[in-house]
Amino acid sequence: GPPGTGKTSTVLALAQSMYGKHVKAMTLSLNASDDRGIDVVRRQIQDFASTRRLGSDDGPAFSLIILDECDAMTREAQMALRRVIEKYAKRTRFALICNQVSRLIPAIQSRCTRFRFAPLPVDCALARVKEVAAAENVELTDGGASALVKLSQGDMRRVLNTLQSAHLAHAKVDEEAVYATTGAPRPVDTERAMKSLLNASVSEAVKDIRHLQEARGISLLDLVRELLPYTMRIQGVPSGARARCLANLADTEHRISLGCAEKTQIGGVVAAFVELRDELVAVAQ
Repeated sequence: GPPGTGKTSTVLALAQSMYGKHVKAMTLSLNASDDRGIDVVRRQIQDFASTRRLGSDDGPAFSLIILDECDAMTREAQMALRRVIEKYAKRTRFALICNQVSRLIPAIQSRCTRFRFAPLPVDCALARVKEVAAAENVELTDGGASALVKLSQGDMRRVLNTLQSAHLAHAKVDEEAVYATTGAPRPVDTERAMKSLLNASVSEAVKDIRHLQEARGISLLDLVRELLPYTMRIQGVPSGARARCLANLADTEHRISLGCAEKTQIGGVVAAFVELRDELVAVAQ
């Protein structure tokens, strides 16, 4: 599942529940900061898996190996891991945590039971962030909580990190504080940009977006991503024109991600909406 949805926390809680005070002796946990190449699989993981461990009398007889972000392992390391899983399946269990299961080789996928972790629902994330804010004596408004959850896109880790950063910079964490901390465009900023793109001339639209970037310190990449849902809500647009506009915005987002100059890509954003405006005018006539 995606980041911040509780995958690692769930596995660690399960290990603590199974092993109790023997959890450190019965588990091996490797995350993204550890070297997990083929040498680690052949030595550290295989040594742990091959060693019999004495846990509690009422606990499980098998040990547990937790590999976080295992989709980042090389193919060679995954092949070596597959052999270790086969050889020591009777005495060791493996918890493989990843963001994209497609990056795991089929031989490992077929030997595992999948548990899909979806992004947290909005109501659950809202309730949790308010609970944390109350426990930590953070003044959090309803608007601030909604902004945190919206910007996190189901990532609870990001919600809490942003809450902490906003609290360090502002005594009161409201919607304005959250957007100022993250540098993301506010809804009013996105609406202003959308209005300019749909109504102003090309030069004025470019000027307005540049001014918005300079005044608010907004990244063009963030603005493009916020424009996408607004584009989907425009009424009276032919489906073909909407699809072309979305494709143009996607191309612009890709070019920005590759490091192309933002000043040049502003023209691409404006051009995408000029074509959309022409289609709207043609439909109206």
